[in-house]
Amino acid sequence: MIKSINDYSFSGKKVLVRVDFNVPIDENLKITDDTRIISSLPTIEKILKDGGIPVLCSHLGRPKGKVNSKYSLKPVADYLASILNFTVHFAEDCIGEPAEDAVAKAKLGEIVLLENLRFHPEEEGNVKEFSESLASLTDVYVNDAFGSAHRAHASTEGVTKFFGENKFAGFLLLKELKYLGSAMENPQNPFVSIIGGAKISGKIDVIRKLLEKCDSILIGGGMTFTFLKAKGYNIGNSLLEEDRINLAKELLEEAKERKVNLILPSDIIIAKEFNNNSEYKIVPSDKIPDGWIGMDIGIAAQNEYFNIINNAKTVFWNGPMGVFEMTNFANGTLSIAKGMKESTGKGAVTIVGGGDSVAAINQLGFSKDVSHVSTGGGASLEFIEGKVLPGVKALEI
Repeated sequence: MIKSINDYSFSGKKVLVRVDFNVPIDENLKITDDTRIISSLPTIEKILKDGGIPVLCSHLGRPKGKVNSKYSLKPVADYLASILNFTVHFAEDCIGEPAEDAVAKAKLGEIVLLENLRFHPEEEGNVKEFSESLASLTDVYVNDAFGSAHRAHASTEGVTKFFGENKFAGFLLLKELKYLGSAMENPQNPFVSIIGGAKISGKIDVIRKLLEKCDSILIGGGMTFTFLKAKGYNIGNSLLEEDRINLAKELLEEAKERKVNLILPSDIIIAKEFNNNSEYKIVPSDKIPDGWIGMDIGIAAQNEYFNIINNAKTVFWNGPMGVFEMTNFANGTLSIAKGMKESTGKGAVTIVGGGDSVAAINQLGFSKDVSHVSTGGGASLEFIEGKVLPGVKALEI
């Protein structure tokens, strides 16, 4: 059993909260996408309302176990203080005297944010002594970082050993488990998945698991061309994983055996060069000429995919349909977002499964038009695959 944050009053307690503040920060130290911060607010506000002190900890980027000002969480502390109007004590380390002093100074109704956990190699190494130092700062533990729940790190797994039964799942983590869990365990049919992105190799297990559950799987993005090559089509200079062609054939055959509609785009938007200003045109997917590059799914495919999504009861989407960062090749991804919106409006459960698809739906302005936008890229995929997430398992009592 995993205890919910709702099951406890945090009155008078110092609460170690593992959040996911791994947010993009530009060269001017401005946060360019605050989705993960905003998603953590219900948990933070619950602790504050109860009369507790949230002591927030997170990683940011990949500092490789060394202090690097580029990856400091200080801009996040400033954001919490100035934009969201919290009183924030920023600790210049996540353990030791700086952390202890910041926690000691904090009053009820105030927040502590610890410096980047990954400035210490012991975080990713899940070192017992580091976990114990973190845990010693507080009385209670809450994990609200689904995006890191697939990692057995000190702050997600190791610390839980020092809190006994005083460990809880935050609201965001609970929401992720609810939506992703219901989609995989008890989906309403038709269940449609849209899988895009650059490569098949990172999503083999996801596609295989979805073949057990879905009525239709719609393929887009760079991985499309490995599937098209597997069917014997010419793909010009499009992205190809040559060592995955046989695997693509196997997946197509498995879909056929399971009577799942694994659908490839019927037409493709191709370009002479890989840039937004290149000459481009639409061709049938089996007629890509030499020298041209596949950049997006075509208009016929966009309409077909939109209609399938619009008639679904459960929809899971991971990965863009094309090079959505370039405006001329973003329409395939936009059509998926619009289909998700329409389907949601008709009562379907619609889930965006982390990674580039979250960036895409945020960029296109549709994040509030779906049932759930997952904050965990790798974690959401591993959950869909049926893997045990160490950060979730560690909360069990």
